[in-house]
Amino acid sequence: MTPEAVFSLASTLVLPQWLLMIFAPRWVVTKWLMNSYLIPVVLAVIYSIYLFGGGPVDFSAFGTLAGVKGLFSGGGDGVMLAGWVHYLAFDLVAGTVVVRDSQEKAIPHWLIVLPLFFCFMLGPVGLLLYWLIRVIRTRQLSA
Repeated sequence: MTPEAVFSLASTLVLPQWLLMIFAPRWVVTKWLMNSYLIPVVLAVIYSIYLFGGGPVDFSAFGTLAGVKGLFSGGGDGVMLAGWVHYLAFDLVAGTVVVRDSQEKAIPHWLIVLPLFFCFMLGPVGLLLYWLIRVIRTRQLSA
């Protein structure tokens, strides 16, 4: 498959779990996907193939901003694809944590829909927004 086709496949692969976490968070299929980590694991395989498929990775480059910039600028489509898949996988894991934690803390689901959207689009921003809701909500419940 071309990197463009893999990009489309990976980007599409995450959508069902995101939609289920937003619209059917307690459904058995949603819970199974969240507990199995199936989609992030598939993404991890794709990531590994594209990260290591182009030859050895210069791990020392991760030590500086210039090094990371060089990895992305000189790595071509495979490295860019690996970076994108990395984001997809970890944003999905962050969204899974948000859903699970909100259910454990009895936070109403409607309060986490926006954080889930931001987890999907901007990862850490969604996690931060959820954390703020969680802090406010848990303080209200304990007061």
